[in-house]
Amino acid sequence: MIIDGHAHISDSDVGNFDKYLRQLKAAGIEAGVAVPGGTLDVRRMTDYIIGRAQPSSVSPDNAYLHKAMEAGNGSLFGFYGLDPHASGAAEELIHGFTIGFRGLKLSPLSHQFSFASKAVAELVEICGEHGFPVYSHVLYNPGASTERYVSLARKFPGTNFILGHMGFGPADQDGLRAAIELDNFFLETSTGSFLHIQLATSQAGASKIIFGSEFPLSHPKVELDKILLLDLTADELDAVLGRNIQELMRCTTARGAA
Repeated sequence: MIIDGHAHISDSDVGNFDKYLRQLKAAGIEAGVAVPGGTLDVRRMTDYIIGRAQPSSVSPDNAYLHKAMEAGNGSLFGFYGLDPHASGAAEELIHGFTIGFRGLKLSPLSHQFSFASKAVAELVEICGEHGFPVYSHVLYNPGASTERYVSLARKFPGTNFILGHMGFGPADQDGLRAAIELDNFFLETSTGSFLHIQLATSQAGASKIIFGSEFPLSHPKVELDKILLLDLTADELDAVLGRNIQELMRCTTARGAA
């Protein structure tokens, strides 16, 4: 069972659910894990990273993602997107878990927070209490760096953390060391460099690596090919391509909850 562990779904021409399903089918992927998209125009991603453009102030569209999850009939899972400093964020996350979301998506690029904030800690603690993971990318920024994200994972050993895109840049050593040292720290592969994915799989082990596509910025087939080119055993490949994310979401199969 192949599961795309990271995609962005939005009510837009670029990243809508129907387009995502077509790309999954073309890649031979049975299921996906999505987060709310649309706060960034992925065609201008570099502008956001360097500060030339600012993300939309519109709240993450969890409602659209939830409709897609229902329409997917068990083939689409969702991570709830939140600004940690939004009013009622903790209550909203708990509600998200009660209606079927299976993780938290944080976006320091969109919401400009620090991983050291009390608001983030509260959400992370809720994830641990419910048994669901936290997913975030990181920035070249002291408050939202890989080092700070790793510190958060060390502070909350009962919560699982997924580092998006293998960390910051093409070969994030802080992220790799954390995946080696911490039981609750995982690396997600979308848009990551082949060499770094290869090294991480070898050094941290296949059990710490999660295949993801970063749809719509990248095509699931493109990202899948990088994993298939790794020299992995059948069991290792099964772990990276689906079993690891299933276990983190507490799912027995892509169409059934544990």
